[in-house]
Amino acid sequence: MTMRQTIACLALIATGFVLASCQSSPKSATVPAGKSASLLAMEQVAIAAHKCWIASKDPAFKSYQMANELNSFSGTPRFLLVPVKHYGGKPLLVVQAKGNSSRVDVFGPLMAEPLGARIGSDIARWQAGNPSCTADA
Repeated sequence: MTMRQTIACLALIATGFVLASCQSSPKSATVPAGKSASLLAMEQVAIAAHKCWIASKDPAFKSYQMANELNSFSGTPRFLLVPVKHYGGKPLLVVQAKGNSSRVDVFGPLMAEPLGARIGSDIARWQAGNPSCTADA
């Protein structure tokens, strides 16, 4: 083999390696694992909270808006109530569930206000599967 042939052969081999390394490995089809228990619980509660507190223009919640964070990659889907004129402000209410639990936790300064008792009963009712806006409905 001449020097020119050897160089040509090495160039072809190198090109083959470069092309092979550029190819992506075959992707296996990922089957969605489904929604976690926490996400299912939070979706149910967040939908009812939005419908009953925000969309209904309930006067008790007129000073607040919802900030949904349901598709959190941390495994803690949640929503926040924040001041209506300060969306990036400190949350006044946090409603969240963690990991594979359907237990919903509620905390924040609003829970110490007179509205806290209502928030607690609404969340408990919605988490139990009753989407009504009032306890007697």
